[in-house]
Amino acid sequence: MTTAPEAPATQTSAVTVVPSYVRDAWWTPDTEALGSGRGAQVRDASTGELLAVVNADGLDLAGMVEHARTVGQKSLGELTIHERALKLKELAQYLNGRREEVYALSSKTGATKIDSMVDIDGGIGVLFTFGSKGRRELPNTNVIVDGPMENLSKDGSFAGEHIYTRIPGVAVQINAFNFPVWGMLEKFAPAFVAGVPTIVKPATPTGYVAEAMVRLMVESGILPAGSVQLVSGSARTLLDELDYRDMVSFTGSAGTANMLKSHPNVVHGGVRFTSETDSLNAAILGPDAGPGTPEFDAFVKSVVTEMTVKAGQKCTAVRRTIVPQEFVDDVVAAIGARVTERVVVGDPRAEGVTMGALASLEQLHDVRGAVESLVAAGGRIAFGSLEAPEVVTASGEKSVVADGAFMAPVVLTWDDALAPALHGTEAFGPVSSVIGYSSLEEAVQLAALGAGSLVASVCTNDPATAQALVTGIAAHHGRVLVLNREDAKSSTGHGSPVPHLVHGGPGRAGGGEELGGIRSVKHHMQRTAIQGSPNMLTAVTGVWHTGADRNLADTDDPSTHPFRKSLAQLRIGDAVRSGLRQVTLEDITAFANETRDTFYAHTNEEAAAANPFFPGIVAHGYLLVSWAAGLFVSPEPGPVLANYGLENLRFITPVPAGDSIRVTLTAKEITPRVTDEYGEVRWDAVLTNQDDEIVATYDVLTLVAKEWPVPVAEG
Repeated sequence: MTTAPEAPATQTSAVTVVPSYVRDAWWTPDTEALGSGRGAQVRDASTGELLAVVNADGLDLAGMVEHARTVGQKSLGELTIHERALKLKELAQYLNGRREEVYALSSKTGATKIDSMVDIDGGIGVLFTFGSKGRRELPNTNVIVDGPMENLSKDGSFAGEHIYTRIPGVAVQINAFNFPVWGMLEKFAPAFVAGVPTIVKPATPTGYVAEAMVRLMVESGILPAGSVQLVSGSARTLLDELDYRDMVSFTGSAGTANMLKSHPNVVHGGVRFTSETDSLNAAILGPDAGPGTPEFDAFVKSVVTEMTVKAGQKCTAVRRTIVPQEFVDDVVAAIGARVTERVVVGDPRAEGVTMGALASLEQLHDVRGAVESLVAAGGRIAFGSLEAPEVVTASGEKSVVADGAFMAPVVLTWDDALAPALHGTEAFGPVSSVIGYSSLEEAVQLAALGAGSLVASVCTNDPATAQALVTGIAAHHGRVLVLNREDAKSSTGHGSPVPHLVHGGPGRAGGGEELGGIRSVKHHMQRTAIQGSPNMLTAVTGVWHTGADRNLADTDDPSTHPFRKSLAQLRIGDAVRSGLRQVTLEDITAFANETRDTFYAHTNEEAAAANPFFPGIVAHGYLLVSWAAGLFVSPEPGPVLANYGLENLRFITPVPAGDSIRVTLTAKEITPRVTDEYGEVRWDAVLTNQDDEIVATYDVLTLVAKEWPVPVAEG
């Protein structure tokens, strides 16, 4: 075994060996393993040229897991969620400037420039998204509070709630061949924000592209030690090294997923396992969306796009095109016409090519075999052929390339729309079946026969049809796109998962979820119920809890007011309690007249008294909230730079004329911004009346300077 701090191009017989990245160093097998002929050969999908050898013989998988659990966990744990999210943004900016290097490699996989953009730019975009969402939606700590406190005692001395903390192990990410960059980064990003180190295991045929991206990630110098490692080649015994502290995220075939899920360490050892597997996705055309409508055109365009982007090698591609029976021939003809007009098959490096090769000759063999089995089960090829197509070569000439993994788009039709093979066999290439339905109920039934899918599209401009189809199929799918004339141009498309929303599906699709915004960060964390006194819950979470100690300001000393404290001085529990202010009928009437909010509860004594909720005319809730601001604010310029809103407002006890109110304001949560000279402070606001009954509760949100006076920059 050889290791080196840098990543030189390792050669054997003039062929590159794809290295692994192990314990913060690049690694390739020793000379004996390289000379043995073992390992997998990786070839250019368009020409058959030998590109590299992939061999992981002798790789210390146990050492990689231990390195992640120790060095990786420690280095990531030294950063807060916001600091890790910021590093993702920095990494995305770095990779954006180097992505052309990866584009050049991606074309060797058969990917066109658009295919590569979806994979590479899409993956970098995931980093940007989580870099932003992590800082906007999560605290600048390593503990996430999940939901409100539950009071568990009469006197408030014992309470409980839930928190999220990162799992203490490693996230093993096993990826498919079709998206070597996006597939890796969409798993890496949420794990990194959560603070969990990653071991990436890309699929062998395109793993050299993933290795190139990991190389750039390492060269950036942005990532903490141990936060990412790469296995290039077989990792058959990797699950042997995992336990309940770790998780596996798998994308690939259902057969491989089932094999991994049956591993003793998953079944008995508590290894968390989530998968995204085979998916016979559907696109359903509504009865209202016949030929000549904008919906019909958008539908055909979507189906052809899903058949041809990445040569149909997408887990989200449309495999079953479900249309009203009377439109079957129209849809087949329209798909064929669009393919003929717009799809040019060939080497993606050639000018004008819009669909490249499949990833390998083995993949081509598998797809052809799947189509042949579908034909044997009752399908008919209505458009296209399984013959090797004439394609555009890199030189611009047209010919049949014997060593290229090229396949023309194929459309199948069926007499029996219920044929089991139709709903059970996935041809993972540029292939789709068009089948007819006679009612919306039958369309729902056909979609559900996929036994769980990642995504479906419903194309209609009729709200009732959309409602019936979406609610009918939703439980069978992870995502549903409703396509019509209003969103046809702005839609991200049937086959484009976005990092904001969950990516996954039930049943055959694997039963897992990837992405999903902050949900996917929490996939890498443990939710724990904690119980204790409000003071102890405050200490654990860093968020002030009702009933915990307060540090009340001295009302005779304005300098102790929490609004006079910068973030450097402010502490959780710092509070101020105002004096009472009486509400008069004149105040209520003036507010009603000024705002034109003359709702009868504020203006009509008889009607208000007849309402079971009011004792008579009562003050407007917004009058009370406005007064509360005047009661707690410190008006002179100071560290509190701005009030940017309030949340969770609840009005609890009505306030009639003659009652008085006061406000107690407590620093609840302090979130310094990593990149700015200020941070957010969330204040717990409680309005009470003269009898200490709670009138209203809410959170006040402010921006507060880290230091005050703000230091003057030199120069």
